[in-house]
Amino acid sequence: MNKSITAIGPQAGSANAIQLLESLPFFAVHLVCFAAIFTGVSWGALGLCISLHVIRMFGITAGYHRYFAHKTYRTSRLFQFVLAWIGCSAVQKGPLWWASHHRHHHQHSDQGEDVHSPKRLGFWWSHVGWILCSKYKETNWRGIKDFAQYPELRWLNRFHVMPGIALAVGCFLLAGYQGLVWGFFISTVLLYHSTFVINSLCHMFGKRRYETTDTSRNSLLLALLTMGEGWHNNHHYYSTSVNQGFFWWELDISYYILRLLSLFHLVWDLKTPPPHILEAAKG
Repeated sequence: MNKSITAIGPQAGSANAIQLLESLPFFAVHLVCFAAIFTGVSWGALGLCISLHVIRMFGITAGYHRYFAHKTYRTSRLFQFVLAWIGCSAVQKGPLWWASHHRHHHQHSDQGEDVHSPKRLGFWWSHVGWILCSKYKETNWRGIKDFAQYPELRWLNRFHVMPGIALAVGCFLLAGYQGLVWGFFISTVLLYHSTFVINSLCHMFGKRRYETTDTSRNSLLLALLTMGEGWHNNHHYYSTSVNQGFFWWELDISYYILRLLSLFHLVWDLKTPPPHILEAAKG
């Protein structure tokens, strides 16, 4: 088949092209959302959509990002798996794949090797294009050796679609087609783009408190949308902090939930910015 039909991207036909056939499931998830025209909507369906959005967003922000990618706190092996399962249910691939690519992003942010820099390849590529490119579909095992030692995480990373399928079945059993469409598909699409805007828009719009080598920015709007991830310039300046909102007025819901979980000893050793990091913001 002609490559121009099967692949698109900043360099169609090259290693950086989006593989359309392999990406069909991603596009299908978006298309199924239009089934809401036929299923209608109810308060119960909206509640299910919002609840699963929040729970799974926490799996991405507190699990995939702040734990697996940056190790900003510690937890038990059991709760580690729970976080990975919740993150997988957001259908954003496996925890080891996600964290390894994110670590690579921090090492090369907005530089030549950064896989999703809007500065280099534009909004579309940084937002979603790179995820649909077969060049980046494999896990970078060298970048995630610490967590790759756990066989249950390697298994979940391999079969990362299973939690999402289980959740979709659960939504259908709970509330029929309306529950499936709103609770799983619409919620999942909202999760996709809420997560992706951190890679794209948080490097394009917002304020820069700290001087960093990249274009990371802080955005209250995106912080509200992503439960605290919008304080992106803070995060790129000091990525080992469990809280990305460094000051009391910077809303960071994921951090507040982690603080609550620490009271029950489900997580511990939460790392926060040292005084010299906070003082640097005043300069």
